[in-house]
Parts: sequence; C-alpha cells; structure tokens
Amino acid sequence: MLEAWTNFYVMTGTSAAALIGLTFVVITVTVAAIRSDANPTHDGISTFTTPIVVHFGTALLTSAIFCAPWWSPRPPATIAGFLGLIGIVYSLRVALRARRLDSYRLDAEDWTWYHIVPSILYVLLFAGSLFLGAAHQAGVYAVAAAVLGLLFVGVRNSWDVVTYLVVRR
Repeated sequence: MLEAWTNFYVMTGTSAAALIGLTFVVITVTVAAIRSDANPTHDGISTFTTPIVVHFGTALLTSAIFCAPWWSPRPPATIAGFLGLIGIVYSLRVALRARRLDSYRLDAEDWTWYHIVPSILYVLLFAGSLFLGAAHQAGVYAVAAAVLGLLFVGVRNSWDVVTYLVVRR
C-alpha cells in the first residue's frame, strides 16, 4: 500500500530537511534583530519560530518512516498516530503561549496560520493513521495531505516571521 508513495515521501522528506536547514540560516541571520528587540520573550519565539521547525520536523520524520520498507501498514500508521497526537498537544501548548504574549497581539490571520491550520493538519495525520492502520486507502491520502500541509504551513509561517522582522526593523 505504501510502495507507490515512496517518491512522494522522498520528495517531501528532502524538502522538509532542506527547509529546516534554511530556517536555521534565516534565524541566524536575523538573530541581531531578535536580540535588539526591547522586550524579547521566550514565549514569542516559542509561539512563532519553534513551531515552524516542529512542523518541518514532523513532515521529515513522517516521510522517513513512510519510506522505510514495512511488512504491514500498521507500524508506520501507529507511529504517525503518535506524531499526530503529539502535534495536537503541541499545537494547544503553543496556542496557550500565544494568549500570554504581552509584546504582540495575534490577529485572525495569525491564529489561523499558526494555530488553527496546524491543529487541523495534526488531527488529519492522526485520523489518517487510524484509516491506514485499518488498511484503508484513504489513510494514505490523509497522511500525505497532512505532511504536505505541514510543509506549506511551515513555508508560509517562515515567510511571515521573516517579513515581520524585516519590516519591523
């Protein structure tokens, strides 16, 4: 069931790995802007920057797991299910941190792209794992959609953070 998807997961995994590296480069280049902030907060970084790396990392790990030669779809489905659950809990923690921010008030766009969409994607990853564990073809598509969605959310949010820092400077 997963063999036909190998090229997809090689492509998404490679993209996620490259984007993680690029994110570290961008963070390093913009560190001066972050340090010169009058009120830098751990919650601000944890709300906006760290989740980007987590989304890319989830896409990378899921892709690597789904590229491995499995004798059954159940082991990768189980792992994907755990990743989905962890992602849901993590998304809730990030949302709670965002509510505590004093230095920045999130608007509807921020809530949508930093919290709501990622939460939906992690729920999709979990749900897809359940279908995949039951050997239902829909699970493969759901997991693939979640991985691709996490990549695109990471790209969108990376762009948002970088443009915010540049414009603010």
